[in-house]
Order: sequence, then structure tokens, then C-alpha cells
Amino acid sequence: MLTGVYETKKKDGSVYFRSGITYRGKHISLGSYATEKEAHRAYLDASELLAGDFSMENCASFSGVLSFDKMVSLINFRDNGMYIPTPIYLRKNYFSYYLDSSTELKFDIDDLFYYGSHRILRRQGHLYVNDYGMQVTLQSRYGIKNHAVCGRDYRFVNEDDTDFRYSNIEVINPYYGVSRFEKNGRVRYRVRIHIRGNFTIGTYRDEIRAAIAYNKAADLAKQAGIQKNFPQNYIEELPASSYADIYTSIKISKRYLQFLDTFISG
Repeated sequence: MLTGVYETKKKDGSVYFRSGITYRGKHISLGSYATEKEAHRAYLDASELLAGDFSMENCASFSGVLSFDKMVSLINFRDNGMYIPTPIYLRKNYFSYYLDSSTELKFDIDDLFYYGSHRILRRQGHLYVNDYGMQVTLQSRYGIKNHAVCGRDYRFVNEDDTDFRYSNIEVINPYYGVSRFEKNGRVRYRVRIHIRGNFTIGTYRDEIRAAIAYNKAADLAKQAGIQKNFPQNYIEELPASSYADIYTSIKISKRYLQFLDTFISG
């Protein structure tokens, strides 16, 4: 058997070949291959990367059978002495996670353990991880809602949408149905709810009152018999008694209330 290769069998009895390499006392699996020759080529590729001058800046030009993810892990181990199974390269005070050879995401070191054990996936432009059987978006780790719009509900401070360091993400509208705007130099919060179109619930002086107004509008819709799974705004910093006082006194658009009356009578 060629160096770095061992033969194994699938459950149906068919033969395939696995490749591995030992570096700095650690055995690293390089993947499974259909032929012994291809598995040995993976071993040779890994040996060259670990001994050579290929850096993260030029490894995309490396020609071999190893996946790009595996190359990142090997180069990081070579340069930084830490083997991480996901495609992470450690930088000074942050790390890069490579979705592919042309897409580099940046994260704070605080997130290293999480992304070192959770692979980032991309589908239809959305980034997420599988966590305990659930798909968790990257944005949700920053308190960004699933339907939030970049530039309206949150923004990347340096305008780099691949930079997920905490200091670079500013949440503008943390609550469902609430949008922040300025008028005559004053900040106000507009609340809308979607039922057969967008209804404006009202405009409020602070985002807490606006978030509660959305909750009240959603509750009224359910009471009117509208079958829709409205999201709920959770306001942990507000005592229950204060929440109840605002909820009771907050005013809702007359047009919206008339719509609900029509819905009930219809």
C-alpha cells in the first residue's frame, strides 16, 4: 500500500481508500478516495503544504486533490500550531473562516470555539449553521431578526458584509415591525404589521413603546380571528407591571382597528 493510504470497505463490501498524515504528533485524516493512487496524491499534497511556502494568500493556486477546506486547516496548523477541522485561519486578534477560495469571513476570537465546531453553510445567499438539528443564521447571533434588512434594521459599520466582528455590526431596529427614522431632527419609531398588505400601527417616541404597540396589534389581530403566526417582541429589561401599563395605554391606528372590525363582521 502506498504511503499515507489504507484500504477500507463500505457496508456493501465495496472497497475505497482513505488517506491520512501525521504532523507534529497529530494524525490528520485527509479524506476518502476511489483509488489508491488518488489517496496517495492527497498525502503528497498535504506533505507539500505542510513543508512548503504556500500561504493563505496563494493556496488557491495550489493544484491537487485536497479540498480547499482541508488545505486551510493544514496551513493554519502549520502556521499557528492549532488544528481546526473547519476552514479557519487564525489572524492577530481575529480569525478568518473561508467559505471558499474567494470568500473570507472575519470573526472575533471569542467565536473561535463555536465556528471551530460548527460548519458555516450557504443557501440562496443566506449563511447559517446546523445547531442541535436547527438551522441558525449567523445574524441571529448578533440579535438580528430573520427578516431584518441590511441598511434598515442593521448595518456593517465598515461597509464590509463579510466582517462579522461584533464591533462592526450595529443593530438599528432590534424589534419586529419597528423601523427607526428621523423627522425634523428627532428620532421616531414607526410600527407596521403585515396583513393583506402593510398597515401602519402608529409612530412612537421610543423603540420600547413601538415594540409593545406591535405586540398589541398582533394580539388584536389574533382576537379578530386572523390565523397568522405573528412574531413576538420580548423586552426583558422592562418589569411586567411597566409593560402592562404601556400595553394598556398605547394607542393603535384607528384605520387598523376599523380593518379588524371589518374582518370580524365579514
